[in-house]
Amino acid sequence: MASTPDAITALRSAPSTRVDPVSLRVSLPRSPDGEAVSQRPVDRLAAHLFEVVDERIDEALLLRALMHRWYAYENGSLPNNERLEFLGDSVLGLVVTDSLYAVHPDLAEGQLAKLRAAVVNMRALAEVARALRLGDYIFLGHGEESTGGRDKASILADTTEAVIGAVYLSAGLPAATTFVHHLLDPLMKSTASLGAGLDWKTSLQELTASGSLGVPEYRVTEEGPDHEKTFHAESVVGSVVMGSGSGHSKKEAEQKAAAVAWTELNRRANAVLSSVVEPARPDADDPEQDA
Repeated sequence: MASTPDAITALRSAPSTRVDPVSLRVSLPRSPDGEAVSQRPVDRLAAHLFEVVDERIDEALLLRALMHRWYAYENGSLPNNERLEFLGDSVLGLVVTDSLYAVHPDLAEGQLAKLRAAVVNMRALAEVARALRLGDYIFLGHGEESTGGRDKASILADTTEAVIGAVYLSAGLPAATTFVHHLLDPLMKSTASLGAGLDWKTSLQELTASGSLGVPEYRVTEEGPDHEKTFHAESVVGSVVMGSGSGHSKKEAEQKAAAVAWTELNRRANAVLSSVVEPARPDADDPEQDA
């Protein structure tokens, strides 16, 4: 049996140390039989984080942030990412709250809380994790690996928070703030345009109600095995399909379809408002014009 690699030894041992500034190379954990796990090299993620925050992230902390509890358990009770997740959740909340407070000086506390909830939630964090391909780096136990855990929203969201915690401990609050803004600024901007419910389905319903278009309907289909289903939704307004979307849950698919429909309806409304109808020119032979 191959010996335990340095990365796992570091995770079991005392305090973490900073990554050698000359290199971003991060060792891959191995399974008990010595085989390397099948996933993307973690040094690629470390390199991406360096590009975003201009700081090098502690190797042991980054590995721990990616260590799901079942992988840790199956490999000799390694430290898992739950403590970093706890820390990252607080850092995330602070950065988002601070940003919303500064950007929306006229909003009341209740509306600010709704905006924050629209950004800091499992679905939103899972989406940014997918954009980072974070699931490719997570160390999962056999059960989660075999049931699509790399794309499970709860695991992706928790790991995102853990990585934020690792960035915070490695490089401080300024770097963590930069990372959070890198992940969530587009979402924070889009939430400002949503309705009181701060979700696309609610906003679409408010929009259709204001235009007397009726209540949107959703047609949903699904495919795939139980542990890896994909849902497809269409948003129907006035018997017309205005948007479609897919996701790993019915709710996610409907939200994406509603977002497309909301955007399309607004586009059409703006096009109508911006169109200029030129007045008809009078006929030169019109006798009334000579009067």
